[in-house]
Amino acid sequence: MGPEPEAGRADREDVGRLRRGDTSGLAGLLERHQDRLFRYLLRLLGDKAVAEDVFQQTWVRAAERIDRFDPGRQFGPWLFAIARNLALDHLRRARPQSLDEVDAPALASAEADPLSLAAVRQRRERVAGSLAALGPLDREVLSRRFDEDLTLPELAHALRVPLPTAKARLYRALMRLRDRLLAVAPAEDWR
Repeated sequence: MGPEPEAGRADREDVGRLRRGDTSGLAGLLERHQDRLFRYLLRLLGDKAVAEDVFQQTWVRAAERIDRFDPGRQFGPWLFAIARNLALDHLRRARPQSLDEVDAPALASAEADPLSLAAVRQRRERVAGSLAALGPLDREVLSRRFDEDLTLPELAHALRVPLPTAKARLYRALMRLRDRLLAVAPAEDWR
Protein backbone atom coordinates (compact mmCIF):
# COMPACT_ATOMS: atom_id res chain seq x y z
CA MET A 1 0.00 0.00 0.00
CA GLY A 2 1.20 3.50 -0.75
CA PRO A 3 1.51 6.01 2.03
CA GLU A 4 -1.63 7.71 3.22
CA PRO A 5 -2.13 11.29 2.04
CA GLU A 6 -0.95 12.78 5.35
CA ALA A 7 2.20 10.63 5.35
CA GLY A 8 2.87 11.61 1.73
CA ARG A 9 2.46 15.27 2.61
CA ALA A 10 4.79 14.88 5.61
CA ASP A 11 7.34 13.11 3.37
CA ARG A 12 7.22 16.01 0.87
CA GLU A 13 7.73 18.54 3.66
CA ASP A 14 10.64 16.57 5.13
CA VAL A 15 12.25 16.11 1.71
CA GLY A 16 12.02 19.88 1.25
CA ARG A 17 13.69 20.45 4.62
CA LEU A 18 16.44 17.98 3.81
CA ARG A 19 17.07 19.64 0.43
CA ARG A 20 17.52 22.95 2.26
CA GLY A 21 20.10 21.31 4.55
CA ASP A 22 17.80 20.95 7.56
CA THR A 23 18.55 17.50 9.02
CA SER A 24 15.24 17.47 10.90
CA GLY A 25 13.77 16.43 7.55
CA LEU A 26 15.84 13.25 7.65
CA ALA A 27 14.61 12.53 11.18
CA GLY A 28 10.97 12.70 10.06
CA LEU A 29 11.57 10.46 7.05
CA LEU A 30 13.48 7.99 9.20
CA GLU A 31 10.69 7.89 11.77
CA ARG A 32 8.06 7.03 9.15
CA HIS A 33 10.04 4.54 7.06
CA GLN A 34 12.62 2.87 9.31
CA ASP A 35 10.58 -0.11 10.54
CA ARG A 36 9.34 -1.24 7.12
CA LEU A 37 12.73 -0.63 5.55
CA PHE A 38 14.62 -2.61 8.17
CA ARG A 39 12.17 -5.55 8.00
CA TYR A 40 12.54 -5.57 4.21
CA LEU A 41 16.35 -5.59 4.39
CA LEU A 42 16.39 -8.24 7.10
CA ARG A 43 14.16 -10.50 5.03
CA LEU A 44 16.16 -9.87 1.84
CA LEU A 45 19.61 -10.24 3.38
CA GLY A 46 18.84 -12.83 6.07
CA ASP A 47 21.43 -11.43 8.49
CA LYS A 48 20.69 -8.79 11.12
CA ALA A 49 24.17 -7.25 11.18
CA VAL A 50 24.33 -6.97 7.40
CA ALA A 51 20.78 -5.58 7.29
CA GLU A 52 21.78 -2.92 9.84
CA ASP A 53 24.80 -1.93 7.71
CA VAL A 54 22.78 -1.72 4.50
CA PHE A 55 20.02 0.14 6.38
CA GLN A 56 22.53 2.82 7.39
CA GLN A 57 24.05 2.95 3.91
CA THR A 58 20.56 3.42 2.46
CA TRP A 59 19.86 6.49 4.60
CA VAL A 60 23.28 7.98 3.87
CA ARG A 61 22.76 7.44 0.14
CA ALA A 62 19.24 8.89 0.30
CA ALA A 63 20.52 12.00 2.10
CA GLU A 64 23.40 12.40 -0.36
CA ARG A 65 21.14 12.06 -3.39
CA ILE A 66 18.03 13.84 -2.14
CA ASP A 67 18.42 16.43 -4.92
CA ARG A 68 17.85 13.63 -7.45
CA PHE A 69 14.51 12.69 -5.88
CA ASP A 70 11.49 13.70 -7.96
CA PRO A 71 9.15 15.49 -5.51
CA GLY A 72 6.17 14.52 -7.68
CA ARG A 73 6.67 10.88 -6.68
CA GLN A 74 6.32 9.05 -3.40
CA PHE A 75 9.42 8.91 -1.21
CA GLY A 76 8.96 5.30 0.01
CA PRO A 77 9.43 3.52 -3.33
CA TRP A 78 12.49 5.68 -4.09
CA LEU A 79 14.01 4.81 -0.71
CA PHE A 80 13.27 1.10 -1.16
CA ALA A 81 14.87 1.16 -4.62
CA ILE A 82 18.07 2.53 -3.06
CA ALA A 83 17.93 -0.15 -0.35
CA ARG A 84 17.30 -2.91 -2.88
CA ASN A 85 20.23 -1.87 -5.05
CA LEU A 86 22.60 -1.69 -2.07
CA ALA A 87 21.38 -5.06 -0.76
CA LEU A 88 21.78 -6.78 -4.12
CA ASP A 89 25.24 -5.24 -4.52
CA HIS A 90 26.16 -6.64 -1.10
CA LEU A 91 24.82 -10.09 -2.00
CA ARG A 92 26.77 -10.12 -5.25
CA ARG A 93 29.99 -9.21 -3.42
CA ALA A 94 29.50 -11.43 -0.37
CA ARG A 95 28.18 -14.65 -1.91
CA PRO A 96 27.42 -16.14 1.52
CA GLN A 97 27.91 -19.85 2.08
CA SER A 98 24.73 -20.09 4.12
CA LEU A 99 22.00 -17.77 5.25
CA ASP A 100 21.32 -17.20 8.94
CA GLU A 101 17.83 -17.95 10.09
CA VAL A 102 15.71 -14.88 10.67
CA ASP A 103 14.70 -14.64 14.31
CA ALA A 104 11.13 -15.80 14.82
CA PRO A 105 8.95 -13.26 16.63
CA ALA A 106 8.44 -13.83 20.33
CA LEU A 107 5.40 -15.81 21.26
CA ALA A 108 2.66 -13.56 22.56
CA SER A 109 1.17 -15.47 25.46
CA ALA A 110 3.18 -17.04 28.24
CA GLU A 111 -0.01 -18.49 29.72
CA ALA A 112 -0.76 -20.72 26.72
CA ASP A 113 -0.38 -24.49 26.86
CA PRO A 114 3.37 -25.34 26.74
CA LEU A 115 2.80 -28.03 24.12
CA SER A 116 0.88 -25.58 21.91
CA LEU A 117 3.61 -22.98 22.37
CA ALA A 118 6.26 -25.51 21.36
CA ALA A 119 4.28 -26.45 18.24
CA VAL A 120 3.84 -22.79 17.25
CA ARG A 121 7.53 -22.10 17.85
CA GLN A 122 8.53 -25.13 15.78
CA ARG A 123 6.25 -24.08 12.90
CA ARG A 124 7.64 -20.52 12.94
CA GLU A 125 11.20 -21.84 12.95
CA ARG A 126 10.42 -24.09 9.98
CA VAL A 127 8.89 -21.19 8.04
CA ALA A 128 11.77 -18.84 8.92
CA GLY A 129 14.32 -21.47 7.95
CA SER A 130 12.55 -22.20 4.68
CA LEU A 131 12.34 -18.49 3.87
CA ALA A 132 16.01 -17.98 4.69
CA ALA A 133 16.95 -20.86 2.37
CA LEU A 134 15.26 -19.18 -0.61
CA GLY A 135 17.25 -17.01 -2.96
CA PRO A 136 17.37 -13.26 -2.27
CA LEU A 137 15.03 -12.37 -5.14
CA ASP A 138 12.42 -14.85 -3.90
CA ARG A 139 12.75 -13.46 -0.37
CA GLU A 140 12.38 -9.95 -1.76
CA VAL A 141 9.17 -10.61 -3.67
CA LEU A 142 7.60 -12.45 -0.73
CA SER A 143 8.65 -9.75 1.72
CA ARG A 144 7.37 -6.91 -0.45
CA ARG A 145 4.05 -8.67 -1.05
CA PHE A 146 3.32 -9.96 2.45
CA ASP A 147 5.44 -7.99 4.95
CA GLU A 148 4.74 -4.67 3.24
CA ASP A 149 1.26 -5.75 2.14
CA LEU A 150 1.77 -4.47 -1.42
CA THR A 151 -0.94 -5.16 -3.97
CA LEU A 152 0.17 -6.86 -7.17
CA PRO A 153 0.26 -3.58 -9.15
CA GLU A 154 2.26 -1.96 -6.32
CA LEU A 155 4.58 -4.98 -6.28
CA ALA A 156 5.14 -4.68 -10.04
CA HIS A 157 5.92 -0.98 -9.64
CA ALA A 158 8.30 -1.63 -6.71
CA LEU A 159 10.14 -4.34 -8.64
CA ARG A 160 10.11 -2.20 -11.82
CA VAL A 161 8.61 -5.00 -13.89
CA PRO A 162 5.34 -5.47 -15.79
CA LEU A 163 2.39 -6.82 -13.79
CA PRO A 164 2.49 -10.30 -15.41
CA THR A 165 6.19 -10.60 -14.53
CA ALA A 166 5.50 -9.62 -10.92
CA LYS A 167 2.72 -12.22 -10.73
CA ALA A 168 5.02 -14.88 -12.18
CA ARG A 169 7.84 -14.03 -9.75
CA LEU A 170 5.46 -14.15 -6.80
CA TYR A 171 3.99 -17.47 -7.95
CA ARG A 172 7.45 -19.03 -8.43
CA ALA A 173 8.62 -17.76 -5.02
CA LEU A 174 5.49 -19.17 -3.36
CA MET A 175 6.00 -22.54 -5.08
CA ARG A 176 9.64 -22.67 -4.00
CA LEU A 177 8.62 -21.82 -0.44
CA ARG A 178 5.90 -24.47 -0.51
CA ASP A 179 8.38 -27.07 -1.77
CA ARG A 180 10.82 -26.20 1.02
CA LEU A 181 8.09 -26.33 3.65
CA LEU A 182 6.90 -29.72 2.41
CA ALA A 183 10.50 -30.96 2.50
CA VAL A 184 10.71 -30.24 6.25
CA ALA A 185 7.22 -31.44 7.23
CA PRO A 186 4.34 -33.29 5.53
CA ALA A 187 1.35 -31.30 4.24
CA GLU A 188 -0.88 -32.36 7.14
CA ASP A 189 1.52 -30.66 9.61
CA TRP A 190 0.80 -27.32 7.92
CA ARG A 191 -2.99 -27.47 8.34
